[in-house]
Amino acid sequence: MNIQISSHEEIQQAFAEGEEAILALFDKFEEQVKALAKQLEIQAAAIKELQAKAAKNSSNSSKPPSSDGYNKKNRTASQREKGQKPNGGQPGHEGSTLNQVENPDEVEIHDKDCCGNCEASLADVPVSKVEERQVFDIPAMKIIVTAHQATLKVCPQCQTENKGDFPENVSQPVQYGDGVKTVATYFTTGHFIPVERTTQIFKDLFGQAPSEAFILNAGKQLEQKIEPARTAIKEQLQQAKILHADETGLRVVGKLHWLHSASTDRLTDYEVHAKRGKEAMDAAGILENFHGKLVHDHWKVYFSYDGCEHVACNAHHLRELDYLEKQFQQIWAGEMATLLVSIKNTLADLPSEQDSLSPEQLILFEQQYDGLVKKGLAENPYTEAKTPEGGTKKRGKPKQTAAYNLLARLRDYKVGTLAFMYDSSVPFDNNLAERDIRMVKVKQKVSGGFRTFAGAQQFASIRGYISTARKNSVSIFTAIKNAFSGDPFIPALQC
Repeated sequence: MNIQISSHEEIQQAFAEGEEAILALFDKFEEQVKALAKQLEIQAAAIKELQAKAAKNSSNSSKPPSSDGYNKKNRTASQREKGQKPNGGQPGHEGSTLNQVENPDEVEIHDKDCCGNCEASLADVPVSKVEERQVFDIPAMKIIVTAHQATLKVCPQCQTENKGDFPENVSQPVQYGDGVKTVATYFTTGHFIPVERTTQIFKDLFGQAPSEAFILNAGKQLEQKIEPARTAIKEQLQQAKILHADETGLRVVGKLHWLHSASTDRLTDYEVHAKRGKEAMDAAGILENFHGKLVHDHWKVYFSYDGCEHVACNAHHLRELDYLEKQFQQIWAGEMATLLVSIKNTLADLPSEQDSLSPEQLILFEQQYDGLVKKGLAENPYTEAKTPEGGTKKRGKPKQTAAYNLLARLRDYKVGTLAFMYDSSVPFDNNLAERDIRMVKVKQKVSGGFRTFAGAQQFASIRGYISTARKNSVSIFTAIKNAFSGDPFIPALQC
């Protein structure tokens, strides 16, 4: 907008022409001031929006920690109250002290040949007492070579040659066994070690370096071996009473793909898809047949599954409330955050014989919740669509403020937000799903992405199997080893 300010000559001319010219000049000044005010208003709104975007980080929004960049101070903020627990192990925590074993693998006798005082011989003196110290150590590691020999015998009756049968898994003149495959896939999928570095570790530890092709092929074999376990995990997830769901971006073949997770405290399933929406979730084959309580971050696509109850993640709410309070000085936001945490703490402090809040407590907390939502909406009303002067009304809904959008969610999805208050078995947040996804993000940080879609899906499949084993207190190494032996870990069905 180009605003022309009246010149000194123009003002003098208006005074010379009389009252009407002066009034016209002042009318012009008024229009110019209005135009400047409008322009300043637009600029102020743009600056405020930019400041708001710059203030967002992983501690006060749904942005991932990786987006914080090198500004590490943003990542130290926590929603937890300080001073609730002392440092170190907590009461009731079982330690893991190294204790002596009753039957050690090897015994070394340290004897005295002669007396340290008079040097008399002690060769024939019986032992009167033994003091024992035990050392836990790892012996030198090496790959054991087993020669399988199939004998050939000629039948004396019919002269038929009969050769012994090799084991089914011994198919080549020279090959690596399942133990090598187990260690290789344990490194690559359990600890995100790249294939090239895995071969180097083998060379350093065992003196043998399997090829990268062998390690990649071992991953493919493991994916096939665990298929019965993955089928069982999916079926059990569909029957779960409470299910956590989340999704995150994943780089595959240089393009953005999506990793979708469905999990409980015992089960984990990952699926990789080129899309983020319902098509990908349907392809995973879990949510469409799920009828329990679904905990998620309030992404609208989840609500397309109407066969289940929806539970909102309050960790997301706390971050957004913190952002609104600090960036826009929204007092109600801080009070709402305090209320949600207070309800959570009240539930945690219930006596052991009481598993839910009393009706009076429920009514009080609901009234406080409704009052804060009402207070917030009064401060952040709905923005009506405006028709520009001389123009037509814009199509679609007018853009709302971040405060109004959050308040509308808290108002319209009150039951899902306070589900943890009504049912103590419902979690306060969706942190379980976020923890499950974090491990796959670590893999992406290490490797930068996946070169093939098949490789990404293979990694996701194995990680789901590994995560499920760990949640059930089963050794990852043992779970992988048993899978190669044809006996993958399948979690027991719980009613």
